Amino acid sequence: MNIPADLRYTRNHEWIRAETDGTISVGITDHAQELLGDLVFVELPEVGAEFAAEQEVAVVESVKAASDVYAPVTGSIVDVNQSAVDAPEVVNQDAYSAWLFKMKPAAASDLDALLDAGAYQQIVDAA
Repeated sequence: MNIPADLRYTRNHEWIRAETDGTISVGITDHAQELLGDLVFVELPEVGAEFAAEQEVAVVESVKAASDVYAPVTGSIVDVNQSAVDAPEVVNQDAYSAWLFKMKPAAASDLDALLDAGAYQQIVDAA
């Protein structure tokens, strides 16, 4: 299983990449897409919408199940990946390049509370 060391993670299996412009890119982890199986539907939020940390933001659906995607931090949506909506299988092909949405965090320091790769690996191993 692939857990890149340069990303942050949540207990809900989202990955977070801090971008140079102060935004964050958010997607589901390789582990999450493996559990879900082949994705057939992705529903993303509206640009400009604001969410609290751990609030439901998006939905990914596979042939097996639907799963909510949560905001890793409090902030507003600045972009969505229309390619993931049009072709959900891109998430299965490479979960870490197929971001779902980008957020502008309300406080950059909130990223410090997210899991590093080692802590996320422990959660996956314990499951």
